[in-house]
Amino acid sequence: MEEQKSEWFETWFDTDYYHILYQNRDFTEAERFINNLLGHLNLPKGTNCLDLACGKGRHSVFLNKKGLKVTGVDLSSNSISEAKPFENETLFFDTHDMREVYKENTYGMVFNLFTSFGYFDAYEDNLRVLDSVNKMLVPEGQIVIDFMNADFALDNLVEKEVKTLDGIDFNITKSYDGKHIYKNIDFIDKGKEYHFQEKVQAIKKEEFESLLEKAGFQIQDVFGDFSLSPFNRKESDRLIIIAKKR
Repeated sequence: MEEQKSEWFETWFDTDYYHILYQNRDFTEAERFINNLLGHLNLPKGTNCLDLACGKGRHSVFLNKKGLKVTGVDLSSNSISEAKPFENETLFFDTHDMREVYKENTYGMVFNLFTSFGYFDAYEDNLRVLDSVNKMLVPEGQIVIDFMNADFALDNLVEKEVKTLDGIDFNITKSYDGKHIYKNIDFIDKGKEYHFQEKVQAIKKEEFESLLEKAGFQIQDVFGDFSLSPFNRKESDRLIIIAKKR
């Protein structure tokens, strides 16, 4: 059986199987969310933005089409390679670890979208990420964090399911150990067995509030879905936080 090595996000995101499993993600909904977000933020055209953990760059491209200058960074070199052909004079992609500073005092806006936070084993790394973001923002720059609502996710955890895509049966089991939500993914392709695991910290609203405060941010708004409805701990599926550098 082939298993991932090193930190899970360094290998799983680089496989073709990751993109097969998540091929049906609703990008129309994602773009509607970004439109709602930009309407709320009212950023000036040409604002220098960082898309942190940008994946294959689809959302960076959309942000750029809305008149923003965008740099998309991601730890996955394969994802960045796929994003590179979309580059232009105001859109750039690079491989980067979000725990480190990319460019100091450069960006007016940092986007961290679609649960691209809390991947690390060490809880302290969350503060490292936010400290780095603070250093990368210009004075009074802002960050948007779009994360799962951990309370809702835990209340609605589906322990077992099978998803069949491109002729592959992905057997998925989920569990919670008090810190991380685990998603184990097992399947067979061309006679070979595979096992991958996703692991995301179940960071709750009050924890984000504490982390952002420690990293030098002031929270401006908190929303609970892609329509930017008020956050409800029990009913909201998302936790969307907008915070400003102090």
